Amino acid sequence: MKKDLLSLLDLEPKDFKHLFDRALELKKRYGRGIMDTRLTGKTLGLIFDKKSTRTRIAFETAMIQMGGHPIYMSTQDTQISRNEPAKDTARVLSRYIDCLAMRTFDHGLVEEFAATSSIPVINALTDSFHPCQILSDIMTVIEHKGGYEGVKIAWVGDGNNVANSWINAASVLGMNLILACPDGHGIRPEILEGSGAETKPNIVLTNDPKEAVKKADVVYTDVWASMGEEAELEHRIKTFQGFQVNKELLSGAKPDVLVMHCLPAHRGEEIAEDVLEAADAAFWDQAENKRHMHKAILEALILNG
Repeated sequence: MKKDLLSLLDLEPKDFKHLFDRALELKKRYGRGIMDTRLTGKTLGLIFDKKSTRTRIAFETAMIQMGGHPIYMSTQDTQISRNEPAKDTARVLSRYIDCLAMRTFDHGLVEEFAATSSIPVINALTDSFHPCQILSDIMTVIEHKGGYEGVKIAWVGDGNNVANSWINAASVLGMNLILACPDGHGIRPEILEGSGAETKPNIVLTNDPKEAVKKADVVYTDVWASMGEEAELEHRIKTFQGFQVNKELLSGAKPDVLVMHCLPAHRGEEIAEDVLEAADAAFWDQAENKRHMHKAILEALILNG
């Protein structure tokens, strides 16, 4: 039976463990020059509405290095742009490819594809969730902190799709997560309700970034205006004053705090230049890990492993 990855609520704790263990193993094997080609002869379709550097290249290189073939399709290059129903496109693609990754605005579109396709569908980002990003991020936490149990993770910034996926992960895994968002830019009620976060003491919401980062092991931020919200940036820069991740804010965290950002970063806005350029910065490990986590995800879904 095919399995989709539309949000992290689709996974059970054992699924998370398998993906973390496998991605870390694949990364080590790749570093030793061992090529794993279990996806030879398989094809991944990529339908992207939104621009992408890391997610697209990570999926394409992951598929190639596992022996398979990626096919990139902008929505404008498909019949979807001429109003072909999504369910028709999904059924046709199911006859051509082995897996589909979608990066789009409306989460409902990804759900519709998943409901009508006979192949696994992966959410490569929607306005609601970014599950593959958080899987690779937790992989990075495991590498740098030895695990995520007992680790305090602080989110500072907008209550966006990445924050939503952190909430979903914390809901399933029981991670200690505190989110600091400005008033009016917090987590939507339906996200909290859908994940059950409102009743879980390990998930805390605040509008005070200093409270959030106090003795934090991990501090995570993202752009203040996501794709599609650029017109709001000037207003948001004013609203988000005090939410920049800089050395002053990080002074309240643990001395060995791991600072994370899913990139691209707006230097001098949500994160200070000197934090991003720190000698021990993990942002580039974080970006690299997307490729290896994508390998593990593709292998698990395509091979039903």
